[in-house]
Formats: sequence, structure tokens, C-alpha cells
Amino acid sequence: MEQSYKQANLRTEASRFCLPRIRTMTIRIRTILPAMVLLLLAGACGYEQTATTSQPQQPRKQLYNPPYSNEPVEPFRIIDNIYYVGRENYSAFLITTPEGHFLLDTMVEETVPNLSENIQQLGFQLEDVKIILQAHAHRDHVGGMAKLKELTGAQVLVMAQDEAVLADGGTSDFRGDGSVLWEPVQADKTLQDGEEVQLGGVTMVAHLTAGHTKGCTAWTTVAEENGREYNAVFVCSNRVSGGVPLIGNSKYPTIAEDYASGFQTLKTLPGDVFLASHGFMFNLEEKLERLRQGAESNPFLDPQGFQEYIADYEQAFLDALEDERAATP
Repeated sequence: MEQSYKQANLRTEASRFCLPRIRTMTIRIRTILPAMVLLLLAGACGYEQTATTSQPQQPRKQLYNPPYSNEPVEPFRIIDNIYYVGRENYSAFLITTPEGHFLLDTMVEETVPNLSENIQQLGFQLEDVKIILQAHAHRDHVGGMAKLKELTGAQVLVMAQDEAVLADGGTSDFRGDGSVLWEPVQADKTLQDGEEVQLGGVTMVAHLTAGHTKGCTAWTTVAEENGREYNAVFVCSNRVSGGVPLIGNSKYPTIAEDYASGFQTLKTLPGDVFLASHGFMFNLEEKLERLRQGAESNPFLDPQGFQEYIADYEQAFLDALEDERAATP
């Protein structure tokens, strides 16, 4: 296994922070002033633009989930030991170590053969997956978990607040009608906010960012490349699900408070490498195309995109909350 790990790293070569350990956060300020006025003010006050390593990105697609293409994607290395093994819309990530690998998200059961082939195409073995993690307990992220647990023998680790819905196959999903949505999966261990999961010298840290599900989890780890360290963040999903009330929700009374708390948590996380549970959320297709064209710097190093994601989805949440308040007698 160690040999295949080293060989794969040799074969599969393909960035707002980018400082080792100690990082400075630049706050993105929104304003209604015209751009020309801002420029004049900046010149008068002697302000200078702070350089970042972010690359120009195409405008992000719609925040919500229209029928984006979900075609297979050729698996590829994102940075260091982090690989993409998902599809165009449904994300899945392989985080490799010399002692076995993490698999973050499993997509749906129907895509398990594709995911398995992707892992093997990168030069890794499916049975070397030792720990399966999830972003959140929805079918498009955990539908293949039971099958992959069976195929790999890996342990399933899940945020405690999503344990029950994972185990009942989605029947207790607060969005649903009690139907079984995926094959039930019993977690081998439940996690708490801020808990570290270690394997082969790699640490994945779980951050509770609830709202989309009660156990929605953002994950962070440190990647090394060319002698530098970068903070990678895997965002769960912080969008408000259609038809799910934020006020007076008997199935999830604290949903609005949890969303608000989740955004505050995200604001504390350094994110040089910005990844997410859906490809459209982090401009997967556009960044991958630039990578394939030989971009000088890694397009997935995108701290600005991470900050924009937080701002965009928080504003969408606040707008939805305000609309509900206005409609409430």
C-alpha cells in the first residue's frame, strides 16, 4: 500500500492567506458606493491594495441547485495528498496517507462503481480506504456509504447530530416525509465540534456548521506543497433548502440559530484551498479547465472564493429569514 501511495503521488501531478501557521484575515467589505468614489477615497487616504494569491475566477453559478450536469470527471490531484474522485456536481474527495486513506463523501449508490474506478485510476486501492467521512446526511453525499463501507471495511465517522438520520436511511430527515432515502448506515464513531481525526500523520478536523442538516460538517486539514503549508477547507453546504421553514419549524426548532452559528464558525476558518460538497459551489469545472491548460499557479488555491462563498450564502440565508419574518402575521 505504501508503495502504491508513493507511486501515485509521482504519477498524478497536476491557492487571501498562504502563510504557514500564522495567517492574516482580510475582511471583504460590501458597499453601495460607486466604484469611482471608492477609488478616489482610497487614493486620498493612501490605502494600498493587499496582494493575495487568489486567481481571477469566473462568476459563481447560482447559489441554489439547478439541474447542473453531473457527468463523470477524470479523477485528479488537487494539491498534495488531496484528490478529486467525484463527479461534476456531486463531490467526493480522497485524502491519502501512507497508512490508509480518508474518503470524504460517497455520492449516491449508483455512482459507487465510478467512484471506485476513480480511486483505482489514481493508483490507489479501494481496500486502503480506512475512514469514511461525510459532509452532511443527504442522499447525494451518503447514498453510497453503506456499499462503500461493505467494499472497504472502513470505519464510518459522523458528526453526532447526523448519526440518527444516517442510521435510519433518512426517514427522520426534517425535510422529508418519512421515506427511506438511502441504505441505512450505522456509524462506528460519532464526532463533536472541533474533534480531530488522525490517520497516517494526517489530521482532519470536524467543524459543526449546522442548518442544512443538523450535523452539517465542514472539514479542515493542512496540505503541503513546494515547501509551503496551505489550509484546505471542505465546506459542507450552507444553503437554505427550499420549502424548509426557518421560523416555527417544529421538526428543527433551532434551524435559524444553527445557520447563523455555522456562518460565524466558517468565518473563523482559514481557507487557502477552497472545496465544497457540490462542484458548482467552488467553480470546479472552471478551475479544472485552467488546471488542465497548465495554469501557472494552482486554481484551487482560492481564499477569496471561500470568503465570497460565506458572504453569498449568509446573505441568502438572511434574505430568506427576513422574507419569512415579513410574511409571518
